[in-house]
Amino acid sequence: VQLQASGGGLVQAGGSLRLSCAASGTIFRINTMAWYRQAPGKQRDLVAAITDDGSTNYADSVKGRFTISRDNAKNTVYLQMNSLKPEDTFVYYCWAEVFGRLGSGSFWGQGALVTVSS
Repeated sequence: VQLQASGGGLVQAGGSLRLSCAASGTIFRINTMAWYRQAPGKQRDLVAAITDDGSTNYADSVKGRFTISRDNAKNTVYLQMNSLKPEDTFVYYCWAEVFGRLGSGSFWGQGALVTVSS
């Protein structure tokens, strides 16, 4: 199983970006999918998560600005980021708990850099 993230980039404060992350491989079911973010030398922190039935939770710092969603038919999770602030500048990683041919496991995407300029 592989997760491929896309959609990062440079945006001005107040702008928007949408991240996508598609899972591929032999996948029977994906439970929770999530986005984390990490600054150099810091721990990776949860931004938002979504279960297979659509329940979501968000970090307090992004509530009301970010929206996580998923397309189960495409095994893809999205993160719509609005009203971006310079403090949202991080590398963003997608994560998923996947039931595949070899059982269940957790997988990370390769990271997408988001830079918000002031």
